[in-house]
Amino acid sequence: MNKTGNKLSILNEFKFDVKPVGVKYLTKPPSGIAELNKDLTLCEMLKAAFDGNSFFASAKNHTCDAGLYVLGQRELEEPYINGEFGARMGVFQDERSAARLYHYLPRIPKGEVHHIALSPADQLSEDPDVLILLATTDQAEILLRAMSYKTGAPWHSRYSSAVGCAWLFIEPFLTGEINFITTGLGFGMRRRKLFPAGMQFIAIPFDKISQMLQTLREMPWIPRPYQADGPEYVRRLRTELGLEGSKDKDK
Repeated sequence: MNKTGNKLSILNEFKFDVKPVGVKYLTKPPSGIAELNKDLTLCEMLKAAFDGNSFFASAKNHTCDAGLYVLGQRELEEPYINGEFGARMGVFQDERSAARLYHYLPRIPKGEVHHIALSPADQLSEDPDVLILLATTDQAEILLRAMSYKTGAPWHSRYSSAVGCAWLFIEPFLTGEINFITTGLGFGMRRRKLFPAGMQFIAIPFDKISQMLQTLREMPWIPRPYQADGPEYVRRLRTELGLEGSKDKDK
C-alpha cells in the first residue's frame, strides 16, 4: 500500500462493501494512471471507481452535459438553462422551476479543471481533492459523528433532484464542507440504477480528511449509551450529575 493508502488505512476497519474513492482535479493529464477507455457520465465514472478501477477522464470521455458543466468544461444549451429539458423530463413542474436549478448549482470555474482522476482509496498515489464514501447508515453515523466530535459543528446535507453529481464532486471541493446524501434520491443516478437505494454517500474535501482520520483514531466508535449496559450507565450518570429528578426516556 502506498503512502496515501496508509493514511486512509483506518477506513478499512469499517469493512465497506466498496472501497472509498478519491477524486483529483487536474489541469494536465496525470502520469501513472490510464485514461478511461470508454465514454461515461460522471456518475457512471464514480460507479466504475467504486468497482475497483483507477483512471482519468478528459472532456471527450463524458457523455453527460451536466457533468462537464459542473466541472467548468463546457456551457449548456438553452433548453437546459431555460428549464425546458428538466420540465419535459418530469423532474420539475415547469420551466421556471427547472431553470432555478442553474441559479444555485455548485460549479468549478471555467478553465480550472481539464481532467478528473478517480481511484479506489487503496490505489491512490496522492492525496485526493475529494474523498467519496458509500456507507450504510450505521457506518455513516460513526463518520458523521467524527466530523463534529471535537467541534460540535452541525451536519449539513445539500442536494437537488437533478444534477446530483454537483453535490458529491463539486460542493465539498468549493466550500470545504462535508456533504452527505442518501442514494436513490437523485434523478440521474436513480434512472441509471447505479447504486442501491438507502445507502449514504459521504463526500469529504481535502482539508477535512486528516481531521476525520485523526478523530476516528481517538473517538469511541460505540459510545457507552449504545452498549449493552447503556441504560444503566445513563442512570448512573444522571445521579452523578444531580439529575435524579429528570427521567431517562431512552429506555
